[in-house]
Amino acid sequence: MNLKNDSFVIFIGTKNFTEKYYKDKKGWLKISAKGKRFRMTAEQVLNHLLPALAGVKPHLIIRVEHKDQA
Repeated sequence: MNLKNDSFVIFIGTKNFTEKYYKDKKGWLKISAKGKRFRMTAEQVLNHLLPALAGVKPHLIIRVEHKDQA
């Protein structure tokens, strides 16, 4: 089982929207709720993820899925 960063997809959202974050060959990519693509650094991904994990933004929902790259 591959447990590297590029084998996971992170979803952050509320009941009304969801944003998708994943790592490809060029780096981190965010897909907004409207479908727009934004390149991000790892630090920017953490800046979006950590407040939700810490409970600072309690209404955010985080889901992580493992991509099987067989």
